[in-house]
Amino acid sequence: MKRRTLLGTAAAALALSRPHVARAQGARLLRFIPQADLSTLDPHWNTAYVTRNHGFMVFDTLYGVDSAYRVSGQMVAGHTTEDNGKTWTLTLRPGMTWHDGTPVLARDCVASLRRWGTKDAFGQVLMAATDSLTAPDDRRIVFRLKYPFALLPDALAKTGVYMPAMMPERLAKTDPTVQVTEMVGSGPFRFKADERVPGARAVYERFAEYVPLASGTPSGTAGPKIVNLDRVVWNTTPDPATAAAALQANETDWWEFASADLAPLLRKNSQIKVQVGDPAGQAALLRMNWLQPPFNNPAIRRVVLKSVVQSEFLTAMMGDDRTLWRDNAGAFTPGTPMASDAGMDAITAPRDYDKLKQELKDAGYKGETVALIVPTDFPNLKALADVGADMLRKIGMNVDYQAMDWGSVLTRRAKKDPVAQGGWSVFFTFSAGTDQMTPATQLMMRGNGANAWFGWPDDPKLEELRSAWFAAPDVAAQQQVAAQLQLRVFDTVPFVPLGQYFQPTAYRTSLSDILSGFALFWNVKKSA
Repeated sequence: MKRRTLLGTAAAALALSRPHVARAQGARLLRFIPQADLSTLDPHWNTAYVTRNHGFMVFDTLYGVDSAYRVSGQMVAGHTTEDNGKTWTLTLRPGMTWHDGTPVLARDCVASLRRWGTKDAFGQVLMAATDSLTAPDDRRIVFRLKYPFALLPDALAKTGVYMPAMMPERLAKTDPTVQVTEMVGSGPFRFKADERVPGARAVYERFAEYVPLASGTPSGTAGPKIVNLDRVVWNTTPDPATAAAALQANETDWWEFASADLAPLLRKNSQIKVQVGDPAGQAALLRMNWLQPPFNNPAIRRVVLKSVVQSEFLTAMMGDDRTLWRDNAGAFTPGTPMASDAGMDAITAPRDYDKLKQELKDAGYKGETVALIVPTDFPNLKALADVGADMLRKIGMNVDYQAMDWGSVLTRRAKKDPVAQGGWSVFFTFSAGTDQMTPATQLMMRGNGANAWFGWPDDPKLEELRSAWFAAPDVAAQQQVAAQLQLRVFDTVPFVPLGQYFQPTAYRTSLSDILSGFALFWNVKKSA
């Protein structure tokens, strides 16, 4: 089978870090404000992108992917294929060690892959194609497949959630539904559990024993991961004004998700650079709970889809600067090979809320409480939820706006209970543009019921179409299936696309060589 690539196709918190600054002064310490609180640590358990970013500091992956979406070995020195692509042998690089000083072994990676593969959308497909996964010796990982799966390296290189983090066997054997709390990886940074302050701070130190690739060009998660910092301190600062003030006062070096309305002010400071961090952008999304009324009714979900005005959500987050957002976006990342105009009337048709209110009644809505869970400490998501609450009320829904912190949302959304027993009805979220490019990496597009992402859509036809996409022989055939998938999304509504946006990031000019994409901390240099 001819191989094709996946994508060809607040001041108090800041003060907490100051007693520790002496450990790494000036150019060897980087102070960072993340997009949200790092409330959970296990990258196999949680799909929060802040957890993914943490994961890539602590853990390594078998393959990496560069800014042009080309896959190459990272922990893997190389691989061979036999039996017409049904047997893959991956050989690990020598000399790699875990943060606890033990050697990285193939059996560690096998256990990690099995754990990751139970949760991740791409991993589930790979594991379904796998007849056996073994470690015949300390350095070799062998996949014996039921049928050729040319995208195997792409799956193991994915940079989205869930990230395919490699961890020691003793941790990887933890039940996937239970969080791993001991952060032992083989990545370029060690997590300082003794310095963590939940809700305020996370600390990382350079892993002195990390051996980067000997050759190549750093790009994305591929190439040599050269660490030029001794310490990275994450200080959670949910208030944008506080974060902006800290950046201007040189009390922090880098603000990951710079508020769009404060970006013009920051640009006036010659010591600050503001730019879009990830050229693929992010997708704003609405997710409904298929298990509980009223959204167990597909007709009601379709009325909600017909109520969305993407520009209203995008403006609430990013303001009026049209360079920072794009509406009329469908199920796939705009401008990428799988995006199409199939069924886009569902998104672009004029909205008549009086008519939609009647349609909602005709669809069977009986005034059920709609529990909207809102992270008030995550500004982007709160903005989406505020617009969404107004939209749902306009069509006649009984919205219970439940404000809570981000960590509570992450816990709450896993509950399958009825609303009256602490469950939920709807929440707003985002996905990386890279994750929305294809069905392989889209968590939102799974229709596998109890094994699907929060919301638990059960849609066998959606699953059938995903399988057809994987089996398609070329990009043209994939595009045909992707158009059918988009039509299915607009019919059964596993999620509602709210548009694409381009999140600014802001950092002081003392930083250089920041890699394109999400927040990565290798390759970064800081001048004194």
